[in-house]
Amino acid sequence: MAPFSLRALAPYLLLFAALYAGFGVQSPYLPAFLAEHGLAPELIGIVLAGATAIKLVTGPAAGRLADRLGAARMVFAGCAIVAALSALGYLPAYGFWVLFAIALLQAAALGPLAPLADSLVLPAAAPPRNSTRRGERRGFDYGWVRGTGSGAFILGSILSGQLVGTVGLAAAIWLNAGLLAAAALWAPRVRALPPRSDSNADPAPSARHIGELLRLPAFRRVVVVAALILGSHALHDGFAMIRWQAAGVVPGTAGLLWAESVAAEVVVFFAIGRPLLDRLGANGAAMLAAVAGIVRWCVSAQTAALPALALIQPLHGLTFALLHLACMRRLAEAVPPGLSATALTLYGTVAIGAASALLTLASGELYGAIGPQGFWIMAALCAIALPFARRL
Repeated sequence: MAPFSLRALAPYLLLFAALYAGFGVQSPYLPAFLAEHGLAPELIGIVLAGATAIKLVTGPAAGRLADRLGAARMVFAGCAIVAALSALGYLPAYGFWVLFAIALLQAAALGPLAPLADSLVLPAAAPPRNSTRRGERRGFDYGWVRGTGSGAFILGSILSGQLVGTVGLAAAIWLNAGLLAAAALWAPRVRALPPRSDSNADPAPSARHIGELLRLPAFRRVVVVAALILGSHALHDGFAMIRWQAAGVVPGTAGLLWAESVAAEVVVFFAIGRPLLDRLGANGAAMLAAVAGIVRWCVSAQTAALPALALIQPLHGLTFALLHLACMRRLAEAVPPGLSATALTLYGTVAIGAASALLTLASGELYGAIGPQGFWIMAALCAIALPFARRL
């Protein structure tokens, strides 16, 4: 990499490292923190579902504001500061309504951060099309930056787990606030580059476009498959840490288990995902993800023994990363170019966001009623996805 490229890359690496480490230190431990502060599983499900749902609104709204003002860095910094300060509100809070309000406030500020960070780095990383003159090619790949974020998430989970085991769950909240504040302070230093002028994406999905997409069988199947398999992660994301700690897994080890799943995701995204997809095709890859989900959740329903957990955590690379790659490829193949932006918006909000919010809400009730046996329901969702995946 040329020195200019390295200098151009460094600010983005630092921004993504601070942001995703901030995600990593808190997200595995927030449900356990809520339980420690007096919430039953059903109420934890409501808090987490509400937080997921509000992100679906604030993310696009902040993006539109940043575009209108031409100030993505400042909007990012403002959201990150609000998220950091609201995180500190968790520390003295007890009771459902207070914790619910704090969770909604922080989630509203967290929702725009990842998309706004992407909006800063993607124009800088992407080489201009039809650029052949020396010096016109920008110097780095977006994958390097996003991979740094995933790596930082892993390190954050491990660090947080060690500190939680030593000083308690409040450590995760302090780390989250500190790292988000660091991202806010660093964001103004990141140079925002203008988007490419050759983009033909339609910025405002219309009812006509949505209707055209919904008439495409391939699009409908992608949405159903993603909603079922990605949505099946809701019980794990909300209650795995609580389950593990109840089974005697210490916080440091639990952090390593969480990091193991993210590491598998990174390996699939950067190394084995593309070869698997080329060999199996989108439908074969989606079927493999569904089978991996069945295995993962069946084992989770039966045991929280550490060797079993260590063996199934890498399946996250298939149940999340490989499935996402398969869905992206199928959408690229099936959706007309003029509808691609609308398709991705619906995929993100309906297949991932809305399904995750609804299933997170259901997971609280499920875990409160039958505990770990609820993972059998998550396995059933993956089994239901199999015939749709076969026809993807």
